[in-house]
Amino acid sequence: MKTILLTGYKGFIGRRLYQVLTNRGYNVFGFDKDSTIKDIEESLKALPLTIRHQTTIVHQGAITDTLFKDNSEMMRNNYLFSKELFDLALEEEVNVVYASSAAVYGDGHKKYPINVYGWSKYASELYGIREFSNNSLIRSSLMTPRFVALRYFNVFGPGEEQKGRMASIAYQSMVRGEMNLFPKKPQRDFVYIDDIVSANVHAIENSNVSTGYYEVGSGKSHTFEYVCECLDIPFTITEENLIPKGYQFKTQSNADNWMPGWTPQCNLKESLESYKKYFEATNDKKKK
Repeated sequence: MKTILLTGYKGFIGRRLYQVLTNRGYNVFGFDKDSTIKDIEESLKALPLTIRHQTTIVHQGAITDTLFKDNSEMMRNNYLFSKELFDLALEEEVNVVYASSAAVYGDGHKKYPINVYGWSKYASELYGIREFSNNSLIRSSLMTPRFVALRYFNVFGPGEEQKGRMASIAYQSMVRGEMNLFPKKPQRDFVYIDDIVSANVHAIENSNVSTGYYEVGSGKSHTFEYVCECLDIPFTITEENLIPKGYQFKTQSNADNWMPGWTPQCNLKESLESYKKYFEATNDKKKK
């Protein structure tokens, strides 16, 4: 049985990954925000050597709040922890699938992040790609480990309610029953949770996905207005002077940067309709 060490397994994406990977027959060890590198190392080294070499570390855990005020804590949690984890993976010769973010692209005009969250993700994936690439150059073994960074675009879907203010526009609009949107029709590449999970599974199971970064999105951009219309949520438009400095007006993944052999399967309109049914059913249960 292949083994997965999964950080952030109680989070939005991690929780779903834990379920799917377990159902696929993986032996999944979950680690939460209180877990240390030592905890992960002990779990890894407790595995028999033959199993250890078939193990993948799936690193989902991170502070994802882009408005988080403690920059030092953000970098300690998102970058330094990741760096130590990647070093451990190299030492033990295991693969890594890392949850990066489209936040590395900044406001769409600059080539670099515009907030500490984006920098923490960018620095982590650069470190991982560099170290694993250098390692492959000095090894001729077929056991050379891979480092795959997945740059998630705007993820939405069941289970994100725990994200609070960082939850998607879809969730926020259903909770509020109405939305106040920025003018100039900002657009996002909205990607359903099912496609995020399938991308992680693909990265884990396909050795032809080599060390590097890959985008995970739908490949299409849609306005916030379109999301509200699909969900039948009324909206108004704010004043232009309320748009934050450096605000991203458009994100869209490029199919040329997807993993070989992986394509998104979820249609946005159908996914939103499915999500709305889940949201309404969940709320009905709470009322009872």
